[in-house]
Amino acid sequence: MRFGWRAISGPMLTAATLLLAMLSDRLIPPPSPAPLLVGLVALAGALSGLASAITSAAVAVIGATLLLLSRHGVSTSFADLVQLGLLAITAAGTAGITGLMRERLLGTFAAERRSHATAARLSAALDQVDIGIVLLDAETRAEFINRAFRDYFALPDEIADGKPPFIALMYHGRDTGAFELPEDELGTFIAQRMEMVRTGDATPINIALRTGEVLRFVCAALPDGGRMLSYTPVTDLVRHTDPPARADYYRSLRDPTGRKLIRYLRVAE
Repeated sequence: MRFGWRAISGPMLTAATLLLAMLSDRLIPPPSPAPLLVGLVALAGALSGLASAITSAAVAVIGATLLLLSRHGVSTSFADLVQLGLLAITAAGTAGITGLMRERLLGTFAAERRSHATAARLSAALDQVDIGIVLLDAETRAEFINRAFRDYFALPDEIADGKPPFIALMYHGRDTGAFELPEDELGTFIAQRMEMVRTGDATPINIALRTGEVLRFVCAALPDGGRMLSYTPVTDLVRHTDPPARADYYRSLRDPTGRKLIRYLRVAE
């Protein structure tokens, strides 16, 4: 037990209560302090844990015994002994319950902090890769959207952080002209993607963007009913049939800084 104000507050309050009861007993006998003592034991357990609660319980039982002896001496009645025994049992039980509950709650809070820290590190790591990643819950709402996906589809942070449904992401791509498709095919394309996500179809497909990039889309079903969507850039693999003279152009599209594209345009001029 660490000695701090939390650790000593319970035993000190218990001892002070008993001392006041003994002093006032010489003038006007107060009612039984047993309920207050049990409450102080519970307070000690909540503030500092099992050790402080047990110490407070011991102080309460010893003090109650001294108070009983000061009133009746050694000629205490059987009823008084029963009350003292009940106080001892109640105080010990209260100390055990509150102390163990506090330890369990502290363990739960520590586990949650570790879990949040791990999730934060994982989120930061996924923001460093060039693969777009979207995590959907069982209702197809986006719980996480990494930086690469936001950049590929020009998705503002205020929309991405608002946990939009997957259909809203598809409509955003349509409205911003992200897909390299005729307008009369966009409705069918969105419906097919929604069906793939709904059924958890893991068949990979290629999605061509108007920027010239090609993303390989894969939907993975998660055990909790959610989905993980990945958008892997495969521009160099898919564009191998394009004219060799434009190969540098397509490779330059994958340069996030745009330096290669600028050099290519200068050469083309």
